Amino acid sequence: MKEGKSFKSNIQQQQQQLQQQQQQLHQNGHLPPFKFAKLLDPEASWDKDQLGDVLHWIRQVVALLCGLLWGAIPLVGGIWIVIFLIVSSGIIYGYYAMVLKVDEEDFGGHGALLQEGLFASITLFLLAWIVVYSLAHF
Repeated sequence: MKEGKSFKSNIQQQQQQLQQQQQQLHQNGHLPPFKFAKLLDPEASWDKDQLGDVLHWIRQVVALLCGLLWGAIPLVGGIWIVIFLIVSSGIIYGYYAMVLKVDEEDFGGHGALLQEGLFASITLFLLAWIVVYSLAHF
């Protein structure tokens, strides 16, 4: 019995030490590690930089996937750029408005959130589309 109690107290001490270390890192300007469970939690609190980073990287993944798909099918024409913009913006809007349920006014409005990572994603999309199309069909 004594071993079980000492084991529990040992774990509690380690947890307290870990919490103290995280608080010290946060106070020193270092942020604690990001938890992926937060990505789908509508109750989580977000600051502007964190949400911007998440939206940016989601948009980059969408751009890469669409670029690879568009190039492999092969699709041509400017209409597919417009369709990519609609798909990408729709996914971003759905994520922050319906999954996270954040108040967009706290983050600069819809325009600021929808613009996050947009130009970099267009570049990545075009690069992937052109490279895959050129390699697969010429």
